[in-house]
Amino acid sequence: MVHARGVRKHFGHLEVLKGIDLAVQPGEVVVILGPSGSGKSTFLRCVNHLETIDGGAIFVDGELIGFEASGGKVRHLRRREITRQRREIGMVFQQFNLFPHFTVLQNVIEAPVGVRGEPREQARERAHALLRRVGLEDKAGSYPRQLSGGQQQRVAIARALAMRPKLMLFDEPTSALDPELVGEVLATMKGLAEDGLTMIVVTHEIGFAREVADRVVFMDGGVVVESGTPADVLDNPSSPRTQAFLSRVL
Repeated sequence: MVHARGVRKHFGHLEVLKGIDLAVQPGEVVVILGPSGSGKSTFLRCVNHLETIDGGAIFVDGELIGFEASGGKVRHLRRREITRQRREIGMVFQQFNLFPHFTVLQNVIEAPVGVRGEPREQARERAHALLRRVGLEDKAGSYPRQLSGGQQQRVAIARALAMRPKLMLFDEPTSALDPELVGEVLATMKGLAEDGLTMIVVTHEIGFAREVADRVVFMDGGVVVESGTPADVLDNPSSPRTQAFLSRVL
């Protein structure tokens, strides 16, 4: 589903990604761990071309993201083409980014109607089903300011799912939440994993990684230091850098 090959990204003179290689299979849940500044979130943003890579290539379901290769040359895709690619990739951010002047239901149906051209009544029915799935159907008429942080994040997940993505990206989705609200969001994500949705999750929630991930990737300094099953990476890390990180967060 995802194939990143030699991905590089720099901001000015600072090289944030230094040749990332990563493959994610359909239905796989990959959790990326690492200290702040290791390049985790930048890599995630490169997967759906919110950041333009400076080297290497990223493919999602066999399609080169952000670029087109033709006749031995590579060109940037036009904005409309990039928007088309992003329709297939859902992303949930640290901040919920809900439209404050829209109700919960309106937030969920906006993209299917406006971007995919889905009939409004069909989008409305699907939105109610998605809100039911995340336990918030009774909040359909509420506004974001009337919800807790955990509820807003679950709405953000429903909104991303409304586009029927083949891949979901989560960028530290619980980091802005009070501790008592983290569990409800992680439970929703666990349900998505059980349904077989392909997911890449940047998080510091070690328990979630241990319980839900098929594979754990540890990044530091813009490179993949270690990758393996949760048991391999979390319980028996081979890299001293991974060992040092886990000793501080566990």
